[in-house]
Formats: sequence, C-alpha cells, structure tokens
Amino acid sequence: MSRVIPGICMAAGWLLLVFWGSCALFWGVMLLGAVLALHEFFRMTLETLRGWRQAATIGCCLGPLLASFFGHGDAVLAGMMCSLLAVAGMALHGYGSMNDSLKYVGYAGFASLYISGCMAHMVLLRAHPQGAFWLTMLVAIVAGSDTGAYYAGRAFGKRKLFPLLSPKKTVAGGVGGMIAGILAAEGINLLFPQPANPVSLLLVAMVLVVIGIAGDLTESMIKRSVECKDSGAILFGHGGVLDRLDSLLLTAPVLYYLLRFGMV
Repeated sequence: MSRVIPGICMAAGWLLLVFWGSCALFWGVMLLGAVLALHEFFRMTLETLRGWRQAATIGCCLGPLLASFFGHGDAVLAGMMCSLLAVAGMALHGYGSMNDSLKYVGYAGFASLYISGCMAHMVLLRAHPQGAFWLTMLVAIVAGSDTGAYYAGRAFGKRKLFPLLSPKKTVAGGVGGMIAGILAAEGINLLFPQPANPVSLLLVAMVLVVIGIAGDLTESMIKRSVECKDSGAILFGHGGVLDRLDSLLLTAPVLYYLLRFGMV
C-alpha cells in the first residue's frame, strides 16, 4: 500500500498535466524534474561535487531541456551544444582544483544527454499535435510492461535476463512485459476518437518495450557501478525521480523520432 497510493497519485497527476496543463506548464514540470534527477545523478556519481559548483553544473546540463521550450528539435540540438560548451568551461575553470577533470566532463556530458536531452524530447512530444495522446500511450506502454514483467517474473521466472545488473529480471518477465505493453497500447488506442493504426502501433509498442527495458537496465548499471540501491527517496516508496524516469528517458526520444519521420 505504501507504493500503491503514491503510484496512483503520480498517475493522476500525470494525466492532469498532460490533458489539462499547458505546454509551458508541462515544460516547467519537466524542468523541475530534471533538476531533481540531475541532483540525484551527481550525488551518486560525483560525491565530491558540492555547493555552488554542483548547482552550476546542474544549470550547465539543462541546456537541451531549456531549449525545448521553443518546441523544435533544432533548438534542442543547439541547447545540447550550449551544455557541452558550458561543461567544458566549468572543467577548465576547475582544472587543478578538481580531483579528476576528465571524470567530471564525462559524467556531466553524459547527464546532459541522458537526463536533460531525453527529457527535452518529452517536451517535444507534448508539442506534437497529438501530444497528449502519444504521451499517454508512452506511459501506458512503459507502465504496462513493468507491471506485466513483475507478475510474469514472479509466476514463471526462472532464467535470468541480465543477472549481473538486475537479478530479479527474467526472460519470462520480459515476455510478460512485452505482452502487457502491447495490450496497454492497444487498449489506450481504443479510448481515443482518432486512434493510431493498430498494426503500426503493435510494432511501435514492441520497440518501446525493448527500449524501456534497456532504459531500466541502464540506470541499474549506473547504480551498481557506484554501489547505490536507489537514486533517491523523494517519491515515498518509489525511490528517486531518476528511478521513476529510467524507462521513459530512452523511450521518449525513440517515439519522438518515429513520429517525426512518419513511421507511425
């Protein structure tokens, strides 16, 4: 119950934000989420990064997400370049006083792309003419896949999917997650007056489920590399912001580009 109630609240908040919030409000919420996620990331990976330097680094990494306010992919790319230049400038400024400038540049550059860049694509999806539909679809596929994988893994899971990173993930769970993700996608599709092509959606759901699993494993890899169980504890039983975003971070850009190039 300690996980169910916060989960329901988060789902309800997401739907309210997507369907009744403006694009500017959605961008603002994503920006706040990115700040929290970046703070969690640097707390795990760069423990010596503190005070004004940590705050400045988080600000440097927000370039792609800040630029997504304009709703164009080119602006996000420009924001990424601004982040790269800003991170390089921070490293040059701190050279000699930092323990490892190359490590700093690597982690900060990765965070800029992995967190801010991927979340910028959520904002780009929101700016799409059918943005509310596709964001709902994205979350439904990811959440459905997670739920299906959990219950299928508990009931039938024996063979491990990736034991070095996530001992609880099984092949049976992956199959269950795939089936549940597809069913969630087709179910959501029936609720809208102008649904997507069911066959195309089937293929999209399959791709997003696989990418979502990869996103989950990516964050597990980060946490295991720094010997950390959860990225944070802000979400009352659901870990940190980064723990909740892990599957969405990689799937959002994939869905955006599938739509951008007319593959859906």
